[in-house]
Amino acid sequence: MAWSYYIYYRVDAAHVEACTVAAQKLLAAVKSGTGISGRLLKKHNEPLLWMEIYEPVNEEAKFEWELAEAVAASGINELLQGGSARHVECFRE
Repeated sequence: MAWSYYIYYRVDAAHVEACTVAAQKLLAAVKSGTGISGRLLKKHNEPLLWMEIYEPVNEEAKFEWELAEAVAASGINELLQGGSARHVECFRE
């Protein structure tokens, strides 16, 4: 059974453009490494709260390794609000 990954975080207002670029780089790297096309969403009425969605994920260990590599290479963590972090939630039917 496949998993769905939901990853949310708060972007620093001063780094929205740079974070957009980093997120696109991250999504492209994940697709290249896993074949999974992620989506990037921004919360209604709260534009600094972003969410990446990846589904379906059949090989969790490989996906999580590729995701960690992509996050590190993108530099996205340095563009988040102070004291904030990426939160990963994983669900399946």
